[in-house]
Amino acid sequence: MVLNGMAFAQNPNMPSDFLSKEWHKERRQKLREKLPANSVAVFFANAVRNRSNDVDYVYHQDTDFLYLTGYREPHAVLLVFKDKQKAANGDEYNEIIFVQPKNPIMEMWTGRRLGNLGTKEQLGIQQAFNNTEFKKYNVNFASFDQILFFDFQNDVRNEPRDSSDLYDLIEQFKVKVNYPRKDALSVQREQPQNNLNTRGLFRIMAELRGVKTPEEIDMIRKAVTISCVGQAEVMKAMKPGMSEREIQGIHEYVFKKYQAEDIGYPSIVGGGHNGCILHYIDNYKPALDPKELILMDLGAEYHGYTADITRTIPVGGKFSPEQKQIYDLVLEAQEAAMKICKPGVSFSTLSDATMQVITKGLKELGIVTTDQEARKYYPHGCCHHIGLDVHDRGLRDLEENMTFTIEPGIYIQENTTKDPKWWGIAVRIEDDYLTTKDGCEHLSTYAPRTTADIEAMMKQPSPLDNFKLPELDKLNKPKK
Repeated sequence: MVLNGMAFAQNPNMPSDFLSKEWHKERRQKLREKLPANSVAVFFANAVRNRSNDVDYVYHQDTDFLYLTGYREPHAVLLVFKDKQKAANGDEYNEIIFVQPKNPIMEMWTGRRLGNLGTKEQLGIQQAFNNTEFKKYNVNFASFDQILFFDFQNDVRNEPRDSSDLYDLIEQFKVKVNYPRKDALSVQREQPQNNLNTRGLFRIMAELRGVKTPEEIDMIRKAVTISCVGQAEVMKAMKPGMSEREIQGIHEYVFKKYQAEDIGYPSIVGGGHNGCILHYIDNYKPALDPKELILMDLGAEYHGYTADITRTIPVGGKFSPEQKQIYDLVLEAQEAAMKICKPGVSFSTLSDATMQVITKGLKELGIVTTDQEARKYYPHGCCHHIGLDVHDRGLRDLEENMTFTIEPGIYIQENTTKDPKWWGIAVRIEDDYLTTKDGCEHLSTYAPRTTADIEAMMKQPSPLDNFKLPELDKLNKPKK
């Protein structure tokens, strides 16, 4: 298959293994096949988000928009029609996109733009126009039985100097479709009127994106393997006294070394009691204690596709008896779910399998006496889809070629058990899987999972063992 990147073959600044324009075209056709009769689906690019003052966050495209187009820039809108439409010149089309125009001055400041011609050539969408044309784009939206789109969250900034930014595209669309306005004094939003459907795309896109194509699976395998290498290298490099942020940095350096553009979600690196915070992202702890566990939940994002891997390891290189008991219980729970993975099995069934093992184990350890009490130490489900989002779109029953996680955990906070020897033990083990015809493939095997394999990996030398930086305080002294 020809890759989008091949269009950039003469451009050394671009990767050569993006998904192909033919692949994205096929995805739009699959969407079209699922649309109801006489309908149009409308997708908007993601907003530019402000970080502070005049600095924005690194732009990240809306994943549905990326899935359908391969377009990675802001201020764009895509329309996919169920049936052929007729342009003013008599040409027929069934999709149209409006993108930000070329602008040499802005491109000098913020990067290259495809523009309408580049979108046609490199992304293969022949009805491509600059977004300045959207306002006068004349299509009779009232003639459609349904206009499908995701409702607006009113969180898009307006750039006064740009009359065709995302804010304006949304406002122009609202006028075209007679979108119901919210009264400033009203608490309830009006129900979308007539032919506006703000719910139908959720299931359609879940059906499309939940089952991965071979090309997507290849991207996910790369993201997973990169993330596993990060976990293994940290196991080798781990030393008492290192900080949570230093550990985060090693993981993310490995990601960048393999040309992963981003992280799939904020990195979670929690030492000791911090591991009991499920989405702990501060990563501030300056010095890890050798008696602690450290919970590391990180995922590389490769060309938009993200992994989601968690490992919990002993900072000092060896699990204590109590830590090992909890760890082995979580591992047993994960393997119980792995054994029953196959098409037709639901996420809730997998979660129940892990909960049964953990509840039984916690009772045997004397930590809990009832099933309800066990939920306090394992408060989340165990599975979700992965793909363009770390919690990707998809349906809850497994089908062949779905990619997903199994992530049981036990988190014992201070003063929650009678015996303090359990306090501060937080263990989560998360792996990524591909549903096969009659089972599942474990994708993240490179990162050690058992206590024995983790301890063995932690004994291996690290390329970072001799990496020493000058002491900052000494460098920071004023010169006499």
